[in-house]
Amino acid sequence: MAADLPLEEFPEGTALTAGEDARDKSAADLAPVFDVPVNIAAVLGKSHMSVAQLLKLNAGSVLELDRKVGEAIDIFVNNRLVARGEVVVVEDRLGVTMTEIIKTEDAGA
Repeated sequence: MAADLPLEEFPEGTALTAGEDARDKSAADLAPVFDVPVNIAAVLGKSHMSVAQLLKLNAGSVLELDRKVGEAIDIFVNNRLVARGEVVVVEDRLGVTMTEIIKTEDAGA
């Protein structure tokens, strides 16, 4: 975790100073965080049920979700909503394309 690293291990000049615009930074300025692992979740929908209902599920069971077909899915990074997107198929694999980036104040975090 980055918080465990001593300050002197970070390259000099990577922090923004007061009044400096973040748009002036390039991808190379983010190099110190490129290897930081993050958890990404694409949530198709949610469902609430009792433990008894859960235990009755088996192969072939249909679980009704709170979303409609074609409705945007939520994309979370480290449990924070960051985007909405659509499910796509790429060479027989499921994927997600981001259609909307959620600003922090819009994400409710």
